[in-house]
Amino acid sequence: MFQVRIHGRGGQGVVTAAEMLSIAAFEEGSHAQAFPSFGSERTGAPVVAFCRISDKEIRLREPIMEPDAVIIQDPTLLHLVPVFSGLKRNGYVFINTSKSLFAIGIDKFLKGWRQDRIYTIPANEISLRNVGRLAPNVPLLGGFAAASDLIQLESVVKAINKKFSGKIAEGNITAAREAYESVKAEIKPAEARYA
Repeated sequence: MFQVRIHGRGGQGVVTAAEMLSIAAFEEGSHAQAFPSFGSERTGAPVVAFCRISDKEIRLREPIMEPDAVIIQDPTLLHLVPVFSGLKRNGYVFINTSKSLFAIGIDKFLKGWRQDRIYTIPANEISLRNVGRLAPNVPLLGGFAAASDLIQLESVVKAINKKFSGKIAEGNITAAREAYESVKAEIKPAEARYA
């Protein structure tokens, strides 16, 4: 089972991201489960959503405490919320930022982790350019598809088409493709990564 925890703020589409990720996995024949963790959230308050993907039926219902991947839709949460709590050392990290890990102040914290699984994606800029508003969830899913090989980009596109229509769907598909290509260009062959 592969477990993903998504951190963001109310209004950023955190719950929608988890739902679309589960739809994409389902499109590929996997079992999937998506659910949020709610308290007294309001627009701008920290929000967490979860997604599990498996080739077998999923019976767990509790929050994900040891994720295989974290997707961080709002980098201001990095120093406010324990976003990396329980993340496996070989886990994936996707952060919505155009800045370096050093610039956002987490380079030393992530030093012992697999650097080939840590990605910064300028999801805000990509969504503004393609959708016309800040919607970092879809570009981050495109980046997740590129790096994890757990889901294919075309499955993300199908999930987008199930959640949106018209120009919103078209813009989100373009945003997902742009982020996907950006991350794919960043991925180096294993022999070059460890040279």
